[in-house]
Amino acid sequence: MLIDVPDGKDPITYVWGELVPHIGPAAARFSGAVYEHTTLGLREFEAARLRIAQSNGCVFCQDWRTERDGVRVEDGFEDAVRDWRTSDLTERERLAAEYAERYAEDHHGLEPGVDPEFWERFFAAYSQREVVELTMCLGSWLAFGRLNRVLGLDVACVLPSHPQKAAT
Repeated sequence: MLIDVPDGKDPITYVWGELVPHIGPAAARFSGAVYEHTTLGLREFEAARLRIAQSNGCVFCQDWRTERDGVRVEDGFEDAVRDWRTSDLTERERLAAEYAERYAEDHHGLEPGVDPEFWERFFAAYSQREVVELTMCLGSWLAFGRLNRVLGLDVACVLPSHPQKAAT
């Protein structure tokens, strides 16, 4: 981890709250709003979120599973998202993963007029409101997952299901 965290302090709470008190809490509220107020289905939401996490390399984000009303995506869903081109995801799930990957790794390829075929497929499956909402979600995950990864926070708060990753 690149940031010195005082003994006894939780790294995420310290960095996102105390270290930058006028920015961190606002960022945390935006991040929380993505989860609290989304209208997207859980599987599409998780397909996009996991693809961003995989692109970012954030250990914590890859390990996290969003839960709604006690429901999470099944084990192995992350592999289907990684292999979205050939896996048995639904069309909406596949498009969410594709959009997330392109957003993170080739956003210039998404600019208006560059790939009208993608946008035609995307808008055939998603409403304009859903496209804007998903895009805002992607922005949150891309920014904050990369922040956590680049500063090494992601290995300071790894979920128990992947303890070996914390040592790498």
